[in-house]
Amino acid sequence: MLFASTLCFALLCSVSGTNGAAQTATPAAQTSASELVLEGTVTGSQNQSYIQVPFAVPAGTERVTITFAYTGKEQHTDLDLGLLDPSVLRCWSGGNKSTLTVGLMDATPSCLPGAIPPGEWNVLIGVPNIRAGVESHYTIHAFLSHSGAVAAEPTILREPLRSGPAWFRGDLHMHTAHSDGQCPSQSGKMVPCPVFFTVDAAARRGLDFIAVTDHNASSQYDVMRELQPYFDKVLLIPGREITTFQGHINFLGSTDFVDFRLDGHTVPDVNAILLSAERVGAITSINHPLSPSGEICLGCGWTPSTAVNMHLLTGVEAVNGGSQAHGLSDLPFWDKELNLGCRLTGIGGSDNHRPMQPLDQVGSVGSPTTVVYAAELSTPAIIDGIRAGHVFIDVAGTHDRLLEVTAEAANLTARGGDSLDVAEGSAVQFEARVTAAAGGKIRWIEDGHDLPSPTNSDVGLDQETIPLPWTSDGRRHWIRAEVTGPGGRLWLIANPIYVNWNLNNDCGQDHSTQSEASKTGQ
Repeated sequence: MLFASTLCFALLCSVSGTNGAAQTATPAAQTSASELVLEGTVTGSQNQSYIQVPFAVPAGTERVTITFAYTGKEQHTDLDLGLLDPSVLRCWSGGNKSTLTVGLMDATPSCLPGAIPPGEWNVLIGVPNIRAGVESHYTIHAFLSHSGAVAAEPTILREPLRSGPAWFRGDLHMHTAHSDGQCPSQSGKMVPCPVFFTVDAAARRGLDFIAVTDHNASSQYDVMRELQPYFDKVLLIPGREITTFQGHINFLGSTDFVDFRLDGHTVPDVNAILLSAERVGAITSINHPLSPSGEICLGCGWTPSTAVNMHLLTGVEAVNGGSQAHGLSDLPFWDKELNLGCRLTGIGGSDNHRPMQPLDQVGSVGSPTTVVYAAELSTPAIIDGIRAGHVFIDVAGTHDRLLEVTAEAANLTARGGDSLDVAEGSAVQFEARVTAAAGGKIRWIEDGHDLPSPTNSDVGLDQETIPLPWTSDGRRHWIRAEVTGPGGRLWLIANPIYVNWNLNNDCGQDHSTQSEASKTGQ
């Protein structure tokens, strides 16, 4: 039998069920634009019954999250938890969960993802045991999210896996069974590969975060929601590779759908995709822009048919594991965009499609690794770090190499990704602090050209600081550091420090500069 605790606007209200058992409830308090507090009391007379606690869900809600706490456990009171939408049972966890979330694309295990119908929802409380004469007070927090952006989720869903600022290592581009990721089955056949194996490979590599970016798919988010509690050292960032006939775009930080059908009608141009991503709280970057695009891999290269507003993008994949494996580099594309005044964060991605691939191979999970300086290990913090350009790329995907670049002028200090405004004739002291890269060499690059090193550029120690004195000419420049190993092989790539970047910033409309041969895959 169901008993309702109604939503009242008095301090207390009393509700009687058909068997005469009374329960008291405080009103649902609107503590913020997206949070309701529901409280009530379960009594011994309600043993082995079900109680519905109603709350209103307005149109436009994309996620419903509830937390549940109750008293009396020391007296062997047990209360189970479920969730009803206006039509169907969306969750039933028994007593093993105190937090439930239901979104458009993902939900807590034991819950169904899908459309969030407006109207009256109910928290469903089962009462398998409460002793006669005992009262149990429950408190429910119901959070209503109106966006798929992780940053818009209630705090309970985005608590950091690790607190405090640090360099966090991750992989921002990989594929699973939800697109074209494959692995051998038990009998040795190549089959669509479960998300678990990709996350497990990241854990074995020691990564702090990954983004599973299946082609145009959203179904992987539900599996990630299930896996995150188990993989509590690897942050799982929702992502997608928006795959079009004119280029591939990484989309990170939101579970909202963005239409990929770039046909001139359904989606008119790339700018429409980028604007849609911005509206739903995602950041975007161009994937493998200089890859050949043709019959072998249609759309793999960056070949937009109309001008693209590059201000709408956050980054570019400067190192792609698949491109590396084929001897290709995307660094020239990044350098070209920087020279045009486009402030794009350089990131890396393995583009892994075979998570069981040995981790010492190019293009395995975490090869390359994107290393982000962030305030904590959470999706919003990692996204903020990428947006700020506080990133370097560990091309080899090691577990300990660091490249930290700073610049000081007068009382100003900047790190890689930051801007520094200095007048003509001002002295600037750049420094590259390198860790775990003994045997390498520092290379300084200004506007795409090598700068002569005024000192020995060899990295001889496990921890080394190599300076670069530099004098401003008052014009706009970007300066980054790289570390190369024996034979000139790239080990580490820092993001630039931007000098006088507000001057003559003409980044805006840009066409791909790929050759016709690369466009056709020849």
